Amino acid sequence: MNETPTPLTTTARDVIRVEQDGPVLRVQLNPSQHNDTLSIAVVEALTDVLDDLQPDVRVLILSSLGEDFCTGADRGEYAAALATDPSGATLRRIGDKAHRLCQALESTQAITIGRLHGGVLGAGLALAAYCDLRASADTCRFRMPEVGVGLPPAWGGAMGRLISEAGVARIRELMLTSAEFDAPTAHRLGLLHQVTPLDQLDHVIERWTKPLLRRSHEAIVLTKRMLAGYSRADRASDVALLDSHLLTSQIVRMR
Repeated sequence: MNETPTPLTTTARDVIRVEQDGPVLRVQLNPSQHNDTLSIAVVEALTDVLDDLQPDVRVLILSSLGEDFCTGADRGEYAAALATDPSGATLRRIGDKAHRLCQALESTQAITIGRLHGGVLGAGLALAAYCDLRASADTCRFRMPEVGVGLPPAWGGAMGRLISEAGVARIRELMLTSAEFDAPTAHRLGLLHQVTPLDQLDHVIERWTKPLLRRSHEAIVLTKRMLAGYSRADRASDVALLDSHLLTSQIVRMR
């Protein structure tokens, strides 16, 4: 970062908070500290931030101001969407918005860093998985609860990303059993790059951010896109675009 601090500008929203400090953009979930879920409004707000990202933003840090990083999608919105539109079309659009957010996070030119604490569950884990670098507090807990509540793990097209990051065998076990796992386990699986006590988490993020800002921006962007390309090559049969349809069909059956 610059030795002379760049003036901090803050944009406050109902569902996210965005602060820019020169080339670093900090995006914080749950500014009200009352709702740790990924509601439709949060998904849309995050997508808007990524769509409107200025070329001078080189690092984006995603975190939360709540007790947890994110406890998953808002299933109450699923029920409400289906009650309003029994055809499932509205619910499918919700799923498609989640997929678009994850694709925007993966393809943005900024290096994205997930700063994780508390619970990282379901869609929250999917969202974190699409960050380029992920660090968590050592007290963090993770879970993919979808199968346990009768739903397929079909948020944001993240199954392919999780398998690419951690391997199909372990992801299969964690998805089918809905078992909770801790930060050291997530680190061993490759879902985390660093684990540290909560009071050291910002220092870890800073140790990543400083060299990223010193490196050639073009080299960083090209390397990120090369890595994404090779990762997607492993997902040659990716069926992520079907996720919203799979999720909707299962919820309709459960009514």
